[in-house]
Amino acid sequence: MLGRFFLLCGLLAVASASVKLQEVYSWNILDWNYPDQYLKQQALQTGALIRQNALPVGIERWRDKLFVSVPRWQSGIPATLNYIPLDAPYEPSPKLTPYPSFKGNELGDCENGLTTVYRIKADQCDRLWVLDVGTYGYDPNVTNVCPYSLNVYDLNTDQRIRRYVFRPEDIVSTTFIANIALDEGISCEDTFAYFSDELGYGLIAYSWEQNKSWRFSHSYFMPDPLVGDFNIAGLNFQWGAEGIFGISASPMGADGYRTLYFSPLSSNTEFAVSTRILRDESKVTGSYRDFKVVGSRGRDTHTTAKVMDITGVQLFSLIDQNAIGCWSSRLPLKPQNIAIADKDDVGLIFPSDVKIDAGRNVWVISDRMPVFLESELNYGDVNFRIYVAPMEKLIQGTVCEVESPIITTPRSLSVHSPRLQTISQIPSKIFLPGTSPSPLTSSYNPFISQNVISNIPNQPMYTREPSRSYFFPPSQNNNRQWWLNNN
Repeated sequence: MLGRFFLLCGLLAVASASVKLQEVYSWNILDWNYPDQYLKQQALQTGALIRQNALPVGIERWRDKLFVSVPRWQSGIPATLNYIPLDAPYEPSPKLTPYPSFKGNELGDCENGLTTVYRIKADQCDRLWVLDVGTYGYDPNVTNVCPYSLNVYDLNTDQRIRRYVFRPEDIVSTTFIANIALDEGISCEDTFAYFSDELGYGLIAYSWEQNKSWRFSHSYFMPDPLVGDFNIAGLNFQWGAEGIFGISASPMGADGYRTLYFSPLSSNTEFAVSTRILRDESKVTGSYRDFKVVGSRGRDTHTTAKVMDITGVQLFSLIDQNAIGCWSSRLPLKPQNIAIADKDDVGLIFPSDVKIDAGRNVWVISDRMPVFLESELNYGDVNFRIYVAPMEKLIQGTVCEVESPIITTPRSLSVHSPRLQTISQIPSKIFLPGTSPSPLTSSYNPFISQNVISNIPNQPMYTREPSRSYFFPPSQNNNRQWWLNNN
C-alpha cells in the first residue's frame, strides 16, 4: 500500500510538470444516481432511462459541486441539470445526481421542472443561472414543450428563487438560445445576463433588478457564409446557419462597464459591445455603430464556448482543432496573437464548454457531439471527458501569458460614470483587460481601432501526453482534490 502511495505521488508529480489539462472524469456512457436499485430498474424498463441517448454539453463549478447539463435531444434522459459532488470519494466515471432533484427535472412540468438545459452559470452571489429552452427532441423533430425561461437557484439552499419567462418580443420563430454570460455589477441586485440566440440571430439582455428582458438585433450576429463547412472527428458536415453562439464578459473597466465579446459559431471573427449599451433598453434601436469588429482568429477557429479571466485573457474551444485556444485582450486580435493552450486529438474531440471557477481553475468538457448527431458513438470507447487545470499553468509559455496591469485608485475615484460616482465603497484596485481605460467605451481602444503588428513570435502547437488525473491519493494530510483547496 505504501509503495502504491509513492508511485501515485510520483506519477502526479510527472503529470503536473508536463501536462496542462488533466483528465479527472471520463465516461463511455452516462448514468444517473437513483434513490434505490428498484427505481432504476423501473426507469430502464419503462424507457425513462436510455443511457445511450445522453450527451453532456455544459459544465459549471461552484464549491463542492460540478454541474453537468444533458439536453433532452432524445427520450430516456431522467434529468437535464445534474451535478457531481467534488467532495465525495473519487470515482473516475461518477453517476450524475439530478439538481435540484428528479422532480425538479420533470419533462414538461413548465412551472416547476426543467425540460432541456444547455448552458449554466454561477455568480459571486451563490446563484446558479439556468436557461431552460423548453424543447424536446433534435432538429428537425423538435417540440416546444415549455416556453424559454430563466431559472435562478440559491446554491446555499438548493431552492429556485426566480423563474422568468422571456417575453414574446424576445423570441422569433427560429430562436435557439445557446449561451449565457453574466455581467455582475456593484451588488447582487445589479446583475445582468446576456443570452445568444444562435438561429434567431439576436442577443437578449436581462436585468435582475428590473426583472425584465429586451432583445438586440445586429448583422454581426449572423453566420459567415464562407466558413460554414466543418471537419471534425473524420466527419465533414455543414452548419452554415449557426449564428451568434459563444459570448464572454470582460473584467469591469474603469467606467464601471464590461465588454461583451461574441462570435457566431459559423465564423472566425470576434465582435464586441460595451455592456453600457446592453444594459440600456432604449439602445435596442439606434446602436448599430456601438457594436465593433475586434478581429479574426484565423482559419479553422469555430468556437462553441468562451470565457474571460479577471486578467483579461479569453479562453475558447477550438472545435476544428480538438483544442482550447487563448487570447490576451491587451493584444490585437489576429492569428499571431492566438495560441493553443492545450490540444488532444483523442480526448478533446469537440470541446463543448469551458469555464473558470472562483479559484481560477479551468474546466473543460468534451463530448464528440458531431459523432453523436451525425453518426453513432462507440460505447465501448471513452466518449465524454472532463478536464481541469490552473489558469496560469494552462497559458504558461504562450503569447497569452502576460502580466495583468493593476491600476491603483484612491477611494474617491473620479470616473466618467454616474453609476460609479454614487458608490460609497469603490475598490482601491481595478483589474483591466488592457492598458486603455476600458475597451470600447474609451476614446482610444488599441484592440479595435488600430492594427498594430506585434513582434511576439507565433506560439508552438502543444501535444498532450497520455491523460493522468489530478487527484491526491489518500494520506493523513490530504484527502481532498487540489481544486477544493482554492475556492
